[in-house]
Amino acid sequence: MENFFGFADHKDFFSRRCIWVNGPVIVGAGPSGLATAACLREQGVPYVVLEKADCIASLWQKRTYDRLKLHLPKQFCQLPKLPFPQEFPEYPTRIQFIEYLEDYAKHFEINPRFNECVQSARYDETSGLWRVKTSEAEYICHWLVVATGENAEVVQPDIEGLTEFKGDVMHVSEYKSGKKYEGKKVLVVGCGNSGMEVSLDLCNHNASPSLVLRDSVHVLPREILGKSTFELAVLMMKWLPLWLVDKLLLFLTWLTLGSIEKYGLKRPAVGPMQLKNTMGKTPVLDIGALDKIKSGGIKVVPGVKRFLHNQVELVNGEMLDVDSVVFATGYRSNVPSWLQESEFFSKNGFPKAAFPHGWKGNSGLYAVGFTRRGLSGASLDAIRIAQDIGQVWREETKQKKRTTACHRRCMSQF
Repeated sequence: MENFFGFADHKDFFSRRCIWVNGPVIVGAGPSGLATAACLREQGVPYVVLEKADCIASLWQKRTYDRLKLHLPKQFCQLPKLPFPQEFPEYPTRIQFIEYLEDYAKHFEINPRFNECVQSARYDETSGLWRVKTSEAEYICHWLVVATGENAEVVQPDIEGLTEFKGDVMHVSEYKSGKKYEGKKVLVVGCGNSGMEVSLDLCNHNASPSLVLRDSVHVLPREILGKSTFELAVLMMKWLPLWLVDKLLLFLTWLTLGSIEKYGLKRPAVGPMQLKNTMGKTPVLDIGALDKIKSGGIKVVPGVKRFLHNQVELVNGEMLDVDSVVFATGYRSNVPSWLQESEFFSKNGFPKAAFPHGWKGNSGLYAVGFTRRGLSGASLDAIRIAQDIGQVWREETKQKKRTTACHRRCMSQF
């Protein structure tokens, strides 16, 4: 049974520091958390950012491959209140994006509390406050902003025989470069943007990659007629229905890339933008992998049935000799593992409400970076959250000032 302070016993009370936060607690110091902190600062609202890693944007700094660049033009990836430097290219590199984020944190004086992994967070109905526990302390606050994002934990399927496979096995979050794979036969499981780009990198380092495509995928050129495909889609969606935008995109893609089905790349029945909006599945923006597939440098294969010691059996019965495996099978939200709440967030760790309504819950709970619309979606969330909290903050501050002034007048009469 918990005592008045919410601790199970007195030992827990004395071993864990209790810290009052005069503003929101933001969980996560990735781009979403940084954007929210910057917008709150512009509103004059104090905050605390908790980050389990020892740096900002740990996904970008520690779990991305060397050749990675932003897949979209920089104007769609910049955070609120501070654009990318003009000298940056249209598609900044991983290193340039990290540099931008570090400058962003410095510019807005954002100083996260690093190495503070949130163990649990719950709303206390009695006090009307959020209680956020880390290994170091318990933070008490009126508002909680969940900014851990869509990519907090790796997803790696458990395939029959994988434990018996004798070669190297890694998730794409551990992959850095294809240098050490020269002359190796590498199975890349997953045909999204990461799987395609890792396969291209392996091919460029004289490895022999086989790319697993389990069902279907939309492959679009990164640019059409010299213009960003994404930018073109956004422009068309302002004036045309989504189904027509998809048909035009696929027609322009056919003109640019030709037919891709004969290379084992089957397209989904649903159009690329509709699939993105409804399922959150991002189309692949080709940056050279398709040419390698057409030339035979990258082999597209169907799903994996099971692993053997030095081989893999595919669902069509084909056997492949394999030296190494890279799982480009994505990430997932980790919110259900620590947030004790079920009204706003679903079991998959995403807000139940669809975009653009999934940023605000009840009792001061907010979510940023769960829109499945990349950095532009996270920026939109951050602006809304800061404005919402800022409005309440200013009203409460005015009320406190009025109460204090009234108290002083009363005391002066004695």
